[in-house]
Amino acid sequence: MLKKIIAFFALVFCVFGSALAELKVDIVAGAASPISVAVQKFETVGNISTKDSDMMRTVVENDLKSTGLFRMVSHQALPEYVKMNEMPNFNLWNAIKAQVLVQAKVSVTDKGQYKLEFYVWDVDGKEQIEAQSLVASKKSARRLGHIMADAIYERLTGEVGYFDTQIVFIAETGPIDARVKRMAIMDQDGYGIRYLSDANAFVMSPHFSPNMDTIVFLSYRDDDPMVWTLDLSSGEQRRLGRFGGMTFAPRFSPDGTRVALSLVKDGITHIYEYNIGTKELRQLTFGNSINTSPSYSPDGKKLAFNSDRSGRQQIHVLDLDSGAEERITYGAGRYATPAWSPDGQFIAFTKIADDTFYIGIMSPNGRNEKVLAGGWYMEAPSWAPGSRRLVYYETEKADDDIERFSHIRSVDITGQNLYDIELPDGVNGVEPTWSPKLQ
Repeated sequence: MLKKIIAFFALVFCVFGSALAELKVDIVAGAASPISVAVQKFETVGNISTKDSDMMRTVVENDLKSTGLFRMVSHQALPEYVKMNEMPNFNLWNAIKAQVLVQAKVSVTDKGQYKLEFYVWDVDGKEQIEAQSLVASKKSARRLGHIMADAIYERLTGEVGYFDTQIVFIAETGPIDARVKRMAIMDQDGYGIRYLSDANAFVMSPHFSPNMDTIVFLSYRDDDPMVWTLDLSSGEQRRLGRFGGMTFAPRFSPDGTRVALSLVKDGITHIYEYNIGTKELRQLTFGNSINTSPSYSPDGKKLAFNSDRSGRQQIHVLDLDSGAEERITYGAGRYATPAWSPDGQFIAFTKIADDTFYIGIMSPNGRNEKVLAGGWYMEAPSWAPGSRRLVYYETEKADDDIERFSHIRSVDITGQNLYDIELPDGVNGVEPTWSPKLQ
């Protein structure tokens, strides 16, 4: 039986107060100059592991740096060490062009937990703009760093943080003609990979439930391709239902009560909606075309999907109340795998044109199309909380033109700051899905 993936996390969240300041990152402008942030060495009180305090500091710095919105000031350039509850000498920090100063202290509570306190200073404004206290078990020290980074990011950008999140994906190992596919989960920075399925069942298309309790996925168990669910607490896997045909491409509704999926009957693929509570199945698309890759709008009232009803693969939007459908893509090439952003402002997609694959975003009406990345093969965009970044996977051909290497990549909505999420040697990552923020 699998251990609980998202461990119980006792967290005390206190905001001591924050002054309004003019310091703010412009997250829309692609060429915005990054804000310089200095993160001091964490102060420790009591029996604190230096390894843990240094690790938390590194996690905070790496998280902020990964956004492309912040430049971390070198540790060697820090002009002084300011203890908590002492005022910084702002002239010294101005001299090294630091715009933000972060102080932190780690102590141990009476219950043996870590208590992380931190202050954020606007150097130019000479004022404290954030102060928080977090408490968690010692084994959750790394997560404390992610939560701290989220708080700093949210204070400086006004956007939802996404560092305290996970990514579920399909980990491929072995030669190209004998790939082993296993479902795996990791922190958004690639740390702590854990396998959720064994090598005996071919699995695809994992997606989180909104509350992070369940993953829905396609399994070829016993050579019978069907949608299954995985309970992350118990590790128990259950077939979603028996619907008289192959089911695939599952997605949870925003409230977690329904699953949209594709069902093949009599050689025709349509999208259905399965009500988890009533166990009722409702057909949503009709006709003789192939309809798949459903993605709910954040309010759960609409569904984006791709269909070849116009003669080639295009993205359509279905109103779930009225049943009205609208085709939204008319550009050159084929469009697939739509993914609605959490804020409802964008639909991400895969585009295939001129023998090249692209990852892009557009408005929900199909306008303002913007390509973020292109390559030999890439697919499956998935949004981070806050709708600032996406993950997807890209497959590249080796020099021998036979072997294939797949990487999980992250890019922001400006099309800049693209990077790989590092995986262990020999592991190819495909079909990543970003989780909501952890509970």
